[in-house]
Parts: sequence; structure tokens; C-alpha cells
Amino acid sequence: MTHEELRETLETLCERYNNADFIADDPIGIPHRYSRQEDIEISGFLSATIAWGNRKAIVRSCGRMMEHLDHAPFDFVVGASERELAHLASYVHRTFNGGDLMAFVLSLRQIAARYGSLGGWFQTAWRQSGDMRRVLSMFRREFFDLEHPARAEKHLSSIDKGAACKRLNMFLRWMVRRDDRGVDFGLWRDIPMSALYLPLDVHSGNTGRELGLLTRRQNDWKAVEEITEALRSFDPTDPVRYDFALFGVGINKG
Repeated sequence: MTHEELRETLETLCERYNNADFIADDPIGIPHRYSRQEDIEISGFLSATIAWGNRKAIVRSCGRMMEHLDHAPFDFVVGASERELAHLASYVHRTFNGGDLMAFVLSLRQIAARYGSLGGWFQTAWRQSGDMRRVLSMFRREFFDLEHPARAEKHLSSIDKGAACKRLNMFLRWMVRRDDRGVDFGLWRDIPMSALYLPLDVHSGNTGRELGLLTRRQNDWKAVEEITEALRSFDPTDPVRYDFALFGVGINKG
């Protein structure tokens, strides 16, 4: 397949999957329930955090998580009482349990207190570094700066350990990307879309290899850099928009 033929294939797939019909059965549908930016950020981050496994099960678990947060995620994060926080103990999604959720809420509370919001933190970090790889590393250190159970750390991947950081990159795609298709939110205007990295998972990885966009066998950070660089040759200003093409065709094969 020539470069131009591959471009046409990607564009066709992107057109098919980058639309509002995709939202209902995807975790991104959870932040679409909210209109306030801070609620979109918190619900998006927490939904992305547990986004592994069956998508319909993920969406159900995300819905239950929002119930635990009284369907007001930002207000809960910044103002929940000790009693309300204790209520989170009953939550569970696979290996992400109530203790993990409480730790995440408290870390988000600290970030909100310091920077006003998640968007405030990420945009400040971007302006300081200008390198999304550094931002990912800085965020994990900031997030776990507060005392927390060690087990919670496994739910936030470490780029410093070579992880693909799929869920963080997916969350960043949601918050940064903007177009007229009604899927991503495009809230964080200080961060350019060109700075994003592909949220690489088994589906997009397999599709990328079939199309010749990825040669590395392991889905790690080196693979993320390789496939994102390949996608930049088709759209240097918004390479991650092809995530819809790679993930959509991959998930439908499964």
C-alpha cells in the first residue's frame, strides 16, 4: 500500500468512527453527560482511569462511579466530607476498588486546590515544559505527591518506566482535540493537538501493524512514539485523530 493509499484508508476509517454515534458505548460518553468544564475534566479523567476491558462494562462502572460522586464530580472532589469519602469504599471495578477511588479523589482535590482544576495543572505544565512526555512524567509525580496506598499507583501508568500510558493519552485526547464531529471536547486550548500521542492499546496496535505503521511488537512507550510519528506524516497538526480509525476497526474485528 502506497503512502497515499494508506492516507485514503485512514481518512475513510476516521470518517466512519469519528462521530457522535461512537459515544454511547464508549467511556467518553460519561463526561458528555456534563456541561461544566470542571465536571467534564474530573469525570473524564476517572472514566479514562478504569477504561480497560469490555467497553459496555466500563461504561456501566463509570456510571456507578458518578453515582458515588453524587453526579457532581468536581463539587464532590473539592468538598466531600469524611463521611461522604468513606462511602466510596463500596465501589469496585475489576482491580480498581474503593480505596483506590478515595486516593484518586484526594489527589484530585489537592491538584484543584493548587491549580484550580485539572485543566489548570496540565496547561501550566505544558507551558513550562513544551513536551508532552515531560508532562506525563510530571503529572504522575504530582498526583502521588500526597500520602496514598501504594496499590493505587498501578492505576496510573508511568512513562518513566516505559509504559504506553494509554489511558492518560486517551484522556488528553478528549480534553485537547477539537473538531466539528462532537466526540472530543477541545477544552484545553493552550495545548496544541500536535503535541498529543496515540492512546495505544491492543486494538490500535494490531491495526497499526497490519497497516505498516508500527513495527515494534510490544505496546510500550517506544511503540507509542513510533506509531505517532508515522501518523504525523499524514497530519502533523492532529495526528491522534487517526485513533478513531485504528481503534474502531480493531475493536470491531474483536
